[in-house]
Amino acid sequence: MQARLSLAACIGLTVALLPPVRAAPPASLPQQQLEQQSCSALVKAAKAIPGTGPMLLSSYPGLNGDDKWRALQHVAFVYDNALAGIALTACGDTAQARRIADALLIAAAHDPGFKDGRLRNAYRAGAIQGTKVALPGYWDTHGNFWNQDAYQVGTATGNVGWAALLLLTVYEKSHDPRYLQGALAQLRWVRTHTLGKNAPEGYEGGVFGYDNAQRTQHWKSTEHNIDIYAAARWALTYHPDPQLAGQARIAGSFVKSMWSASQHRFYIGTLDNGTTLSREKSGLDSQVWPLLAFRPTPAGWSQVWSWVAAQHRSGNGYGYRRHPDGVWTEGTAQVAAALQADGKPVPATLWQLLAAQRSPDGMFYATPQARIGTDLAIGPDSTHADFYYYHLPHLGATAWIALAATRWNPFTGGSDDSREAPQ
Repeated sequence: MQARLSLAACIGLTVALLPPVRAAPPASLPQQQLEQQSCSALVKAAKAIPGTGPMLLSSYPGLNGDDKWRALQHVAFVYDNALAGIALTACGDTAQARRIADALLIAAAHDPGFKDGRLRNAYRAGAIQGTKVALPGYWDTHGNFWNQDAYQVGTATGNVGWAALLLLTVYEKSHDPRYLQGALAQLRWVRTHTLGKNAPEGYEGGVFGYDNAQRTQHWKSTEHNIDIYAAARWALTYHPDPQLAGQARIAGSFVKSMWSASQHRFYIGTLDNGTTLSREKSGLDSQVWPLLAFRPTPAGWSQVWSWVAAQHRSGNGYGYRRHPDGVWTEGTAQVAAALQADGKPVPATLWQLLAAQRSPDGMFYATPQARIGTDLAIGPDSTHADFYYYHLPHLGATAWIALAATRWNPFTGGSDDSREAPQ
């Protein structure tokens, strides 16, 4: 791995000497089997895309011909693909990870409607021909019009952060400067377009809607700011820059301001005004990702496990929302990853639950239930909390299982057994 530049000399940060790295216990047989199964599923999906050039993977494979899922057919969500690329790296297939990273570079450079280097939330899955990365959509034969999803063609801050994390992961393996420059460009887009300066200062949700009527989302998400903090801090080690340093500080400070020491939890973020804390809702990712992204973990944050157990437990697994209505496979894998990063054992029952979510095609189901809720709305046009996960084979769930099983930390670019990142 290429040596990283010292932050202390470049941006005036003082990094304390880190304690000796803990030796991880050997992986259990269920964990080893999950690593093999999830990695095989991801590699198989990637190699099924013809050629060796840029490509994007379908987030929900196997939906062909079912009109019920028409809006998800052939859709490659950027978040899922960034996760898959990082997981493919963890699985040892850097060539397939580069194909996804290359597709994102092309998409950012050749957007059909904007020239500011943004990425959309989703694209059409498949091999990329030339410089055209198609946006998702389909012809509605009933209404006789081209139908696009307003969320899919928008740009969410967190998805941009994950794209940057993939590009940094691939840069560390390839040392190709295109990937570092691509990550820096995405972080620059976030700084330019989503900074909310009203207290608590942090990065807002992004933009929602069609090209001729996009709306800025002024709420601030703990999860989104975790992503931007991790990507900016990582990019700084290769590209010392005061603006990047400020970006890492702003995003990191926002996340820290969401920690409630009295409740042992992180607030999910703010309401639409960007200032009022959202106190009633809780997202599992917002609770456990800080333990992965902030290394070493700030004092007291490990107490979050009491909140996770009391508010998010669902049988032997965990659900997305507070008092969940079922298991969120992806989030349960995130818990496994965070437990390992926090030096805690992963219960055998948790690995077994994840293994039980394997579908006949090798991918893992997003949930064992028919549908689970999140308490979140897809966008400002929603009249209720309409963001659900369904019992469908899911690229994102498969990728998180691979990351947990391989002990790969996507926020730091490797195993927490091998290195710790400065705050």
